[in-house]
This record gives sequence, C-alpha cells and structure tokens, in this order.
Amino acid sequence: MSSASFPRRSARTQGFTLGAPRSFTVTGGGARVLFLRSSSGTDRTTALWALDTASGRERLLADPAQLQADDQVTAAEQARRERARERATGITGYSTDRAGDLVVFSLSGRLFALDAATGEARELPAEQPVADPRPDPDGERIAYLANGALRLIEADGSRDRAVAEPDGDAITWGAAEFIAAEEMQRSRGYWWAPDGSRLLAARVDESPVDHWYLGDPNQPDREPTATRYPAAGTANAEVSLAVLGLDGQRVDVEWDRATYPYLVTAHWSQHGSPLLAVQTRDQRTQLVLALDPATGATTEVHRDTDEHWIDVFAGWPAWTPGGELVRVEAAEGAYRLVVGGEPWTRAPLQVRGIVDIGEDILITASEEDPAEVHLYRVSESGPERLTSGSGVHVGTRGGETLVVASATLEKPRTDVVVSEAGERIAEITNHAAEHELDLDVRLLRLGSRNLRSALLLPSWYRPGDGKLPVLLDPYGGPHAQRVFARQQGYLTSQWFADQGFAVLVTDGRGTAGRGPDWDREISGDLAGAPLQDQVDALHAAAAEHPELDLDRVAIRGWSFGGYLAGLAVLRRPDVFHAAVVGAGVVDWRLYDTHYTERYLGDPNSSPEVYEANSLLGDAAKLERPMLIVHGTVDDNVVLAHALRLSAALTAAGRPHQMLPLPGVSHMPTDETTTENLLLLQVDFLRKSLG
Repeated sequence: MSSASFPRRSARTQGFTLGAPRSFTVTGGGARVLFLRSSSGTDRTTALWALDTASGRERLLADPAQLQADDQVTAAEQARRERARERATGITGYSTDRAGDLVVFSLSGRLFALDAATGEARELPAEQPVADPRPDPDGERIAYLANGALRLIEADGSRDRAVAEPDGDAITWGAAEFIAAEEMQRSRGYWWAPDGSRLLAARVDESPVDHWYLGDPNQPDREPTATRYPAAGTANAEVSLAVLGLDGQRVDVEWDRATYPYLVTAHWSQHGSPLLAVQTRDQRTQLVLALDPATGATTEVHRDTDEHWIDVFAGWPAWTPGGELVRVEAAEGAYRLVVGGEPWTRAPLQVRGIVDIGEDILITASEEDPAEVHLYRVSESGPERLTSGSGVHVGTRGGETLVVASATLEKPRTDVVVSEAGERIAEITNHAAEHELDLDVRLLRLGSRNLRSALLLPSWYRPGDGKLPVLLDPYGGPHAQRVFARQQGYLTSQWFADQGFAVLVTDGRGTAGRGPDWDREISGDLAGAPLQDQVDALHAAAAEHPELDLDRVAIRGWSFGGYLAGLAVLRRPDVFHAAVVGAGVVDWRLYDTHYTERYLGDPNSSPEVYEANSLLGDAAKLERPMLIVHGTVDDNVVLAHALRLSAALTAAGRPHQMLPLPGVSHMPTDETTTENLLLLQVDFLRKSLG
C-alpha cells in the first residue's frame, strides 16, 4: 500500500482507523475482554473478538462473512450511523448481559445471539429490521427495536412479541430522537430494570416537528425523502417515558414535560431508584429525578441552574453502590465530580466523563494541559491518576480488570493494554495501517490566552528555506477539540504541510478541556471569540516562527470549521487570503434546536443574535477566493446552507467556487471522493495564494 499517495491511503483506511480495536467490554469477572475490530487496516467490515486475559489469546467470535450477512443497511440504520459518526460496516455495536455470557448484535437488520464462552452464534427469528438489541441483565430474553416498536424475544428464540407499538405514523418506542443522538450523547431510548422484570422506554412523537424534504440532485428520478428536522426556534419531538412490563402493561412516567421537555438521559441500576435527567428548553435548568417504577411518580433529588447552559457528560447521573448520587457540576472554575453532595475533584482537574462506578469512581479528565486526557480513580480522599506519559488515555473497567487505550505523539498506533489489580496482563493487537508520514507536531501555547495550538511544517523544510504560506486548519467549535497530544488527528494536516504550507491548528474559546468559564466565553456569539482566537494564534505563532508568511494565509475547515473559514475571509480579509468552506453552517436558523439554542438562544426572541452570527449578511464583503464544498445528501448541515451562501454571493456579484459532492452526507466516506477532495483543495489553495 506504500506506493499509493497519502490521500488514497487515508481514504482507503478511513483515516488510518480501520483495523484498530474499539468498543471494549470486560466480562466473565475479568476473564474476557470483548471488542470490535476489522481484520486489517483496509478492511471496513468489523467483527466481534474476545481476548482471554489469562492466556492473552485473541479469538474471533463473530465474523459477518461467516454469518452470511452482507450488511444491507436500512435508512433508519444509516441515520443512526450518521449520528454516531460510524463509517465502518459489519458488526458496529453489541450488548451483553450482566455476566457477559450472552452477546447480542444486529447485522443486516437480523438479530444474532452469541455464547461468549463457546463462540457459538445463532440467528434468532426476530421481526426485521432489528435495531439496538439488548439482553436483560440475566440473559433470559432480548429487547430490540423494529418498525417503531419495542419488542422482546426469549434468548432461545421463542415468543417474539411487541411490548410497545406505535399508535401513529410519527410515533416510535425505545429509540433516541434526532436531537438526543446528535447533541445529548444519548444514543438509546430504553433501559432494562436490574432484575429484568420490566423496561423503562421512551415514547417519541415527531408529529410536531416540521418536515424537511431532502433529495439528491444527482438522482432526479428519486423522490426527496421527507424527514423531520427540528430547526432552531421550531418544535421538537415530544418525548415521554413509560415503565413497561414484560406482558406489555404500561405505567406512564410523570414529570413537568412542558417545563422540562428535554430527556437528557436515564439510569437504572440495582443501587437505587431509576434516575432521569431532564432540562428546560433553554438548557439553563436541569433536574435529576428519582422514579417510582410502580406508580410512575418522580421526585426531584437535585437541581442544577446556570445563567448560560448545563453541560451534558457521559456516565451521569448515577448511584454509587452505597446509594449516593453521582453527578458532574460546573463550579469554581472546574467541571467537578460530586458524590453525595460533596465534590471529590476540584480545579485544575477538569472532568470529561464518568467511566465506571464501584467502590471508587473511574473518570477521564484533564489537568493543566487540555491536550492530555488521563484516567483517574477517584475516592472520597481525592483523585489518583492511573495513566502515565503524555497522550490521550481512555478506557473501560470490569471489576479489577482495566482496559486502557493510549494514543501518543510518539507512536502512530493506539496501544491497548489490559491490566489486573494494576499489573499488566495482556495487550490487544492493533491492525491499523501505518500512515508513513514524517510527522512533526509542535504543541504551542500562544498569546495572552495561552491558546493551545499545533504547528506542522513540511517534513522537508529546513531553516533558511524561506517563508511558507500558512494554512489554518481548525474546527474551533464549542465543546470540541483538535489539539491533542496524539498523532491521530494531525495526519491530514501534515500532508497539507508537506505540500508546502505551514499548518496551524488552534483550539480557541469554547473548545473542550479548559473548564466552564472558558466554554462560556462564546455564549451568545459563535463568531467573535472563535474567529479572534484564530487571528491571535496566527500572529503569535508568526512572532515565534518567522518562516510563516502572513501575506499568504488560508483557512480550511469542515462543519463548524467550515463556518469559521467562511467567517475568516468575510470578516477579516486583512488577515485571510483564501478559504475552503467545507459542509459549513451558514445560517444558524437552519441548524438544530438543542445545539444552536444552547449558544444563541431562541431565534424567535433574539433574531438579531442569529443575524449577527450568520454568514449571509457578510456576503457582499467577499474579496478573497472562497471554495464552498458540501455533500448533496447531508442530513446534519443540509445542502441549503451552501446553496444560500452561493446565492447571496452571486446576488452581491462576488465570484466564488462551489464543489457539490453528489451522494455524500456530512462526512465523505467514498475512497475516490475522499482522495480527490484533498487534491482539489490543495490545487485551490496554491492558485489562490500564488
């Protein structure tokens, strides 16, 4: 594969992610670690594997090819994968019972059950297409979704039946609605009781949500798809909950849904009552409610308020084994872990997520440097860092067995190590392809705000070779991050550098890892601070590195990065001389409710805020080359953004280029398209910067 160009290799390997192990689960009291992995760095079909921790031997449990499933994907499953940013095929998710003996997954809309000890897999006669199958904690039966219903089937394949069926065309049971999956980190819509006697399930009514009609102009013979899209300021889906018995008996859950319409998450463990987290539409108040599953009544156990918004974190709220409430709060300059009302962490530690709750609590967090993420074991006496070395360390735990995936700047592949009681016992093989780049990432802290940045120069560049045109390559959006102490994420930037650019990647105000005060700097203004931080980082980097040519500066970005690139040339042509606007938001009225209203409020009550953050009003100011790139079937940042920007530029008589990507959604996955998109960008940037 080394004879191919980097764009071709990157496209073929999906950014050198294929073949890497992921989705780990510790089972059998630590005897096994289940995980997903494809067979090589170019194989897109993911299989289910198991590591025997005693012997260190890896065993293939389920291969889609052997199961004679060709991964035919329904429209609903494709939408789910879009929300999860899932680009692989095959077995893309699985679930187990409490012991980890029964493993279930869907493949081509079919339901499979597998014995983890023997590796024996069998297809169950479930209604198709199957989605999100999950066994009960004891492994006696399996819940799954099909055609809007929540269904049950016994583990032996008998008694397939519905426990909740849609009572209207826009009704679904047990699935996460668009907003929850895209913005709240909630990818599921039902939860088993700890004893397997009943389920807590979401009923989603999308009938209030406006229809949008998305079609592919490349296929005029096909009707546009009518989809429900909750754009900022418009109606959301109505989400309610019910406790469902195995015989279909239903107890509706009661809370003030008019005041708290957002169901952020739910938690049901053997350590206490089921918990719900619900938010107001403006996201400034959030309640944690305890549920009585027998009556459906709820009781407030905690309330968070914030003048800007309440953040969502993985793994909370939950109970400790002793029945104390676990949550994450923004206070005293930090995201803190709070247990039973007492903070167990404080600044400078910034909690990123809760991994596991036992006698102690396993979290991911950053300290002084947001470019590093580590695992910490936290108790009442405080946090203990479990991972060492600069990098990004994440993991999972089962009992005394800990699986840690570590990505660093020194190694091209992520190391996955399994330890028990602190002793390393095994390593999981990573089949990801080598990127073969001469990667040189210089992590910087720039300007008065110590903006975390990464500078990449051409691998062939030597001092005295002359000035280099500069390419800014940010994401720059709220609650996201690009500057990490790991190689993954910089590969395309290094390739651009090797084409003759100095590439600068900067995380400005609002990006993750630096605490609530930093995050809230962009409240009400997604344009001002993010753009100013890119300008300030550029000038500070040039002051330290005179090889950066400030007379030739371009910016490229995708999604929020595309929006930021458009802002740059429209509002600061004195700094930026060309832009690639990739799948960028243009008018925030066309983006979804939960994300957009969190930062900009309701467009019905504050239209001037939306006007100030739109690119359309600045179209007449364009005096620099702009390339607009957008997939024609993007269901996240829809094609209308690019078309309206192009129309506004044309109406103002401003020349620009537009590159539609036929059949491409928010992220291109086709090998040829992905490769040539990089080459076309380089050609545009070279011509634009002279």
